[in-house]
Amino acid sequence: MKTSFADLCASRDWLLADGATGTNLFRAGLETGYPPELWNVEHPDRVTGLHSAFIDAGADILLTNSFGGTAHRLKLHQAETRVAELNEAAARLARAVADAADKPVLVAGSMGPTGELFEPLGALTPDEAEQAFAEQAIALAAGGADLLWIETMSSLEEIEAAVKGARHADLPVAATMTFDTAGRTMMGITPAAYADVAANLGLDAFGANCGIGPAELLDSIHGFVEHKAELLMVAKGNCGIPAYVDGEIHYHGTPELMADYAVLARDSGVKIIGGCCGTSPEHVKAMAHALRTTPPAGSATRQDVAAKLGEAWSNVPEKPTSEQAERRRRRRRG
Repeated sequence: MKTSFADLCASRDWLLADGATGTNLFRAGLETGYPPELWNVEHPDRVTGLHSAFIDAGADILLTNSFGGTAHRLKLHQAETRVAELNEAAARLARAVADAADKPVLVAGSMGPTGELFEPLGALTPDEAEQAFAEQAIALAAGGADLLWIETMSSLEEIEAAVKGARHADLPVAATMTFDTAGRTMMGITPAAYADVAANLGLDAFGANCGIGPAELLDSIHGFVEHKAELLMVAKGNCGIPAYVDGEIHYHGTPELMADYAVLARDSGVKIIGGCCGTSPEHVKAMAHALRTTPPAGSATRQDVAAKLGEAWSNVPEKPTSEQAERRRRRRRG
């Protein structure tokens, strides 16, 4: 049941995006350090199984299993020549599941950071980055994506290059940044600064994803709101605050927590609500139920968020800990 991004947005007060990819694929047998993108051809049934579970839970938007799908990320696994193959496969898998659903479901082509620093801090040039993102975007479009979903960005240089690359595919574009360092990205960008840039990039939607926990994510959303941002907003928060357990990152947010977060996001003015790291189909199901059954309560304030989710940044150090640094190093979508 095909529809367009614009039409679905116009027909609904809110849309529910899916949850995590990585942590859910780990539960399905993906080994730490192995690129999830290779599973698009090695274990397509496990990828489609996750997509199906999210639709069954209530998701209206599926993100493709392609977060690390640029040549820069794939070269870490000697797969940099397989960008077209792996990204097109990712989109085809999500497209098949979406088309089989009994409701309109959009396929969003996930495009994450290259993992490289831009010059002069690093060697990557804007033109090189644009071409890398263009290669990925064209493949995602060929596989059937309805829109391109740039996510987890930290620098304005990279998000601008990603948007330029995405334009090569002629699809709607949504783009989110990650504000995980005392209300800024790790490159120092504030929500207000991103709102200004997003307004000039011609995006179809913008917002925040990942970061710390739901309270911190919504703190970033309120930064957009207070800056009078007019674009459609996206919120895709982590399932609770990440913690290290036996050397692994775990997310302990309950379905009830994510349900509260979803309603608060909607009442803060967010159009597209989803979950990031640690968010399972069970969490998405609770979010969908809460959004359907909880009447809007007016504009949610920062105080409303604190009352339900806790005070943002209250338990987060201003300087990254070694655990946060490791989480950033390993960060993948979910």
